[in-house]
Amino acid sequence: MVPTTAGNIATTLEAATPAYGTPKAAPAPAAHANGVMATYTVNIRGDLAADIVGFYERRDRREQAHHLHRIQDGSGPMTAMRPVTTATALWSSGQHTAVLQSEPLTSPETGQVLVKALHSAISRGTESLVYAGAVPGSVSASMRAPFQQGDFGGPVKYGYLSVGVVAAVGDDADRHLLGRRVFCLYPHQDRYVVPREALTLVPDGVPSARAALAGVLEVAINVVWDTAPAFGDRIAVIGCGLVGASVAMVLSQFPLKRFTLVDPAPRSQDLAQSLGASWASAENVPGEFDTVIHCSGTQEGLALGLSALAYEGEIIEASWFGQNSPQVPLGHDFHAKRLSIRCSQVSSVAAGNRARRTRADRMALAMDQLHRPIYDHLITGRSPFDQLPHTLDHVSTGLRPGWLEVIDYSGDPEFEATCSV
Repeated sequence: MVPTTAGNIATTLEAATPAYGTPKAAPAPAAHANGVMATYTVNIRGDLAADIVGFYERRDRREQAHHLHRIQDGSGPMTAMRPVTTATALWSSGQHTAVLQSEPLTSPETGQVLVKALHSAISRGTESLVYAGAVPGSVSASMRAPFQQGDFGGPVKYGYLSVGVVAAVGDDADRHLLGRRVFCLYPHQDRYVVPREALTLVPDGVPSARAALAGVLEVAINVVWDTAPAFGDRIAVIGCGLVGASVAMVLSQFPLKRFTLVDPAPRSQDLAQSLGASWASAENVPGEFDTVIHCSGTQEGLALGLSALAYEGEIIEASWFGQNSPQVPLGHDFHAKRLSIRCSQVSSVAAGNRARRTRADRMALAMDQLHRPIYDHLITGRSPFDQLPHTLDHVSTGLRPGWLEVIDYSGDPEFEATCSV
């Protein structure tokens, strides 16, 4: 193993950015001898780098002990440990602090592949909560991302929208994957090793940057499955952030009698027009909807949704409020009109489809959806990987509004052109 020490962390304080306000221009990152960019910090507290070092020192000791045990009990080969190189990943302290950190990366074993990242994307709502340390302890276990390292509120490597190309495989059985573009629920990292089962192939005809939306489309498809729209239904989507806009794009393919988007942002009006839907402000929602899909993450939006329902109508709650506890108006017409509120959450396949569809089926369907060029409208920002701490800070604090922020890793259009775009 390569031991991790404080010397592995570059803390270029000149690149530091205050939590709020205009960032300073970051210096051009230096390069290590192995070609991996040196790291820098944003709002770096003095103890964050030490905390990350401690995480890796503890992990290194556990892996060394496990390897020695395998040699002693005969379950592992008496050989040196696998070759180790380095990768660069984003870590957050959960206190509006982020850092790009070099860390050990071993070569793939049997059943594993090495992925070189082309793009990742910031999941604006969830990652902002993680960045601010606002993930409630009561749901920290259920909110863990598949390849998360560390814990919420401390040094944590988080994210789940990554697109890359398979650069190496652990055995000949996977050689057919070499050079293939893949999607993975992996944090922001330039290279990583994962089991082959964790990958979804990106089809020809789907651009790599657009493929970063696959995880978001998976959420949207699950919301629509929970909604189970019927021919001629009247449906409103309240809140057209990234999830709400994605849900609207999926729903636009259904034969609805009335389909309305409710959001104050001007871009939501353009979205409604492009989808053949109507648009309304909070002051002029028409009402009498069979279903309202609530995605605004505000108690006002939830109250508006309840007031817009027809008799025995239903709210599909797709927002996640974090540590907030919204006041829900269960008086007024809630009982008289026999209204209901039901949650949609992506960790489980929607109940109506669970017996017939797997999570892999759902992800494959999401990837197939991304053949539609209309999803490019959801990509409203592009940033280089070496500026990711600054970008995350601006996204989380509202200085960089929009839908999806795509992070570019290669910086070389010719490299991506070789990857079956």
